[in-house]
Formats: sequence, C-alpha cells, structure tokens
Amino acid sequence: MKFAYTIFYVPDVSASLAFFDRAFGLPTRFLHESGTYGELETGATALAFAAHELGEMNFSGGHVKAHSSARPLGMEIGLVCADVHAAHQRALDAGASELSAPSEKPWGQTVSYVRCPDGLLVELCTAIQS
Repeated sequence: MKFAYTIFYVPDVSASLAFFDRAFGLPTRFLHESGTYGELETGATALAFAAHELGEMNFSGGHVKAHSSARPLGMEIGLVCADVHAAHQRALDAGASELSAPSEKPWGQTVSYVRCPDGLLVELCTAIQS
C-alpha cells in the first residue's frame, strides 16, 4: 500500500488551485480540461481538488461541503515552513481566514491555523525538531 493523494471536493477547482499558489506557493501540476479535477505540485504525494459535482457522482448519499460548513471539518493538511508568521500573513493576504494566530507550542514548534476560501483547514508549522 502507498499513500498517493488527498482529494478535497470544492466549488471551483481552478480557484482553489490559484489560491494555493498565491497563499502557499504551491503551483498547479495538472488541471483536467473539464476543470473538475486538478493537482498541486507537492512532491510524490498529490494534493488534489475535485468539483462538488464529481463528489455527487461518487457518493450517492452526498457529502459535507466544507466551504458551506459553519465550522471547519475535523481534518487538516499541514504545511511545514521556516517562517510561520510570514506564511500565515501571506495566506491571510490571499484570502484565508485566521483560526489561530501563530503560537509557540510547548514542544518548541510554531503553529498557526487558517481556513481557505474553499473551507479547507490548513496548519502552518515549523518542522518538529527531533
């Protein structure tokens, strides 16, 4: 078994890809000509977005649309960076909402949380020193 990708269902795949480029410097790797599926350049494991209509096609019972949920979903992606304060501000400037300002954790890691316009919860953090 190999972890290959994570897909988030969003209202506008192109907008989510563009946001992640502006907010986090992660460029688009692939966008299907239909505009309903795209991936970011994130290394061996892809972070991808799919249109809600694909979710409706895949899940007969429907799915929770993160962008319209009042509270963030109980999952997040973590992006490791050297300067959490700068990354946090860049995300806010690009249109993210602040959930938790950068703070130092007892184990020495700096962490913040933002919510993307498509509802995705992102943790920005420094690497954990071992």
